[in-house]
Amino acid sequence: MSSQGTSSAIARRGLLFVLSSPSGAGKTTLSRQLLARESDMVMSVSVTTRKPRPGETDGKDYHFISRAQFDQMVKDGELLEYAEVFGNGYGTPIKPVNDWLAEGKDVLFDIDWQGTQQIHARMTDDLVRVFILPPSAEELRDRLVRRAQDAASVVAKRMAEASNEISHWAEYDYVLINDDLDQCDRSISKILDAERLRRHRRVGLDTFVKRLRKHL
Repeated sequence: MSSQGTSSAIARRGLLFVLSSPSGAGKTTLSRQLLARESDMVMSVSVTTRKPRPGETDGKDYHFISRAQFDQMVKDGELLEYAEVFGNGYGTPIKPVNDWLAEGKDVLFDIDWQGTQQIHARMTDDLVRVFILPPSAEELRDRLVRRAQDAASVVAKRMAEASNEISHWAEYDYVLINDDLDQCDRSISKILDAERLRRHRRVGLDTFVKRLRKHL
């Protein structure tokens, strides 16, 4: 058996992998590519009090719940992070996250700096934070315009929001500049591989080392 095979067989605790960026920096595309190739990674599905939009599926896009249910989850400490956005509640149920981590599954989060701060306050040792920057303000504006989904006033609003979002870049463990999508994608994979090998996440190492020393 190769050393790589032996290494990969050691039990590992999962990690919380956060990708944050201003709108238009490429986070959604990078998240989809990451999920498509990583069999040990799942996407966190949030709860929300807003109504489903056309094409959205309960349990896949969001868990759609009532305001009363949401408020009770907040009160009972069942949400890892939560926020109010345009009058609707959004949050991450903590139980499935803990279950996935114990199973050695990594959990991907597509959230902003506020949600990231909340997770950091509760699960620091499990968290890996990656911030994606656009190569320039001009390129970010061009990407938003090319999407052809928003009016000029909405693009201007998103640009203003981007400045606030980017101001929190130093709170992240890794910061990548997405001037080349493929290169940025490869960098994310390298970060994930390295973080999976951190000693405190490899819960099977203790047993492995004890068995190794016993036979020396």
